[in-house]
Amino acid sequence: MHTFSLQPEARVYIGAVHAHGHAHDHEHQAVPSDPALRTKALESLLVEKGLVDPAALDTLVDAFENKIGPRNGARVVARAWVDPEYKKRLLVDGGSAIAELGYAGSQGEHLIAVENTPQVHNLVVCTLCSCYPWAVLGLPPVWYKSAPYRSRAVIDPRGVLREFGLELPEETEIRVWDSTAEIRYLVVPERPVGTENLSEDDLAALVSRDSMIGTAKVFAPKPKP
Repeated sequence: MHTFSLQPEARVYIGAVHAHGHAHDHEHQAVPSDPALRTKALESLLVEKGLVDPAALDTLVDAFENKIGPRNGARVVARAWVDPEYKKRLLVDGGSAIAELGYAGSQGEHLIAVENTPQVHNLVVCTLCSCYPWAVLGLPPVWYKSAPYRSRAVIDPRGVLREFGLELPEETEIRVWDSTAEIRYLVVPERPVGTENLSEDDLAALVSRDSMIGTAKVFAPKPKP
């Protein structure tokens, strides 16, 4: 990984593909102002020409929105929290480790897992478009694809996190990882204090999509009154 400093409190880690000047294998452009309208028009055209089946599209969207979502990634994180050996494998070879749980990318991308600690906080962005680990996080949020996030996450990561409601100590190093078509990233958030007695299923339920991108932390459930 190539590293360069933008400001004292932030360090940016650019994936090997970008670092060597190799472009993504697809075009990059800002999200249009009316993406929903453009998507619907394209879908209607493809259906009209008989190139796609509306039912198949509905099934695909339902899978990523409701069946996958961030649930797969949350399972990966929970397993890493309860199984130190699994966490070691995950941090060494993310793709192989998530495949152990039955999850694997469909585009041949390599997945790298990075761990948050009290000393280091990781944040993921795709500066050129919206590369994202669909297999473990489902559909990317709209803000992840927006030009402001893609640029400001690199220039002012601490400020971006603050806007998400995440205030980090000044001494915490922030590492920004740039996703590419070939390399995707999964943040393994810190396990919150007070969850020592929770089951793996209960832990997975605490893990949010944003915490696996790095824009949020995971918190222990509030005690019941």
